[in-house]
Amino acid sequence: MDLVVGTMFKELAGAAEGLRALQERCGPVTRSEEVHLAAARGRVLSEDLASPVNLPAFNRAAMDGYAVRAADTRGASPLAPVYLKVDDEAGEGRCVPVRTGMAAPPGADAVLMMEDSLLRGEELEATAEVHPYRNIARVGEDVALGETVLKEGHRLRPPDIALLASLGLTNAKVYERPKVAIIPTGGELVPLFSDQRPLPGQAREANGLICEMYAEIWGGSPQKTPIVEDDAGLIREAIVENLDADLILISGGTSVGEEDYAPPIIEEMGKLLVHGVRITPAKPTALGVIDETPVICLPGYPVAALAALYIFARPLITMMAHRTDLPRAVPAKLAGKIVSRPGYLTFARVSLKEGVATPIMTTGAGILSSVARAEGYVLVPEEVEGREKGEMVEVNLIE
Repeated sequence: MDLVVGTMFKELAGAAEGLRALQERCGPVTRSEEVHLAAARGRVLSEDLASPVNLPAFNRAAMDGYAVRAADTRGASPLAPVYLKVDDEAGEGRCVPVRTGMAAPPGADAVLMMEDSLLRGEELEATAEVHPYRNIARVGEDVALGETVLKEGHRLRPPDIALLASLGLTNAKVYERPKVAIIPTGGELVPLFSDQRPLPGQAREANGLICEMYAEIWGGSPQKTPIVEDDAGLIREAIVENLDADLILISGGTSVGEEDYAPPIIEEMGKLLVHGVRITPAKPTALGVIDETPVICLPGYPVAALAALYIFARPLITMMAHRTDLPRAVPAKLAGKIVSRPGYLTFARVSLKEGVATPIMTTGAGILSSVARAEGYVLVPEEVEGREKGEMVEVNLIE
């Protein structure tokens, strides 16, 4: 079958419309795996975790001082102290020196703080009364045996992992990271980190690297192919080899030129949902699905690709990865005007300093340095015509 390429965009879709079309066709990953706690940071639990032990496993001193029988201190005060014998064992009229974290000795049910006592030879002068279990962490007080400590869907942080390890656990059952296949296309591209120098008309392939890093940051497991030439057969073959992925990102070949094969290939192999979006500077973006695998075709220009990644790929990957954390955003005052195109969502890069956002080259889809200099971006809605200097805006921070 001959592909029809080089035709104009038929109908441009809005950003929300395009994203919704993809989200309706996929969901969170349900596959799970067991991982060692040392490698579990950022992973999402696929089941509730119950404690296999009590924590602490013994009555533990919560203060430096003396382990005592609470009854022996009844009525003690600075004006009417009680005297106890310092000993190796606790019992009636006796006390034992303890440090924070030590096991409370048998026979003791409280700890008298250092500040409330005075050592006089082998006798302790207690100047305060303590009640039973004062300054003692009881068995299971922190975590009880069988208690659910973390629930399914919880994203593991360092304190969580430290808690699980302190309970004697070694592994945790987590959701698999969604597989994100990345297919960079273009005969003009030169591999990164190689001795090959770009000739006039060529460029180093950076979009695939950006996709790879962001897929990982957002909770995915990226698998990037080598550069695929502008050949329909080779692109089709690369797609087929990656249909086991949860999401396919194709970089380049998305516009309406004679060698822009990606959208017609999606239409041939599956369903092309959107070809062309009302986003500046990501208009050539295409969205589709092949064998239930969502496909996002990113523009070849770096800034346009980044805009499409944030607007379409990020929500999709984070949803698949069970990530509920939203992009960080901060309020800021505009130091200059943002010009936007009516009817288009505008992805405007800004630098950010002390609550002031300065627009950086709001046009130019290929100027990657504008992103490197930017701390964030402002989204100007379709129905809004620009943002004025001095206006308060929400700046989405670039990760």
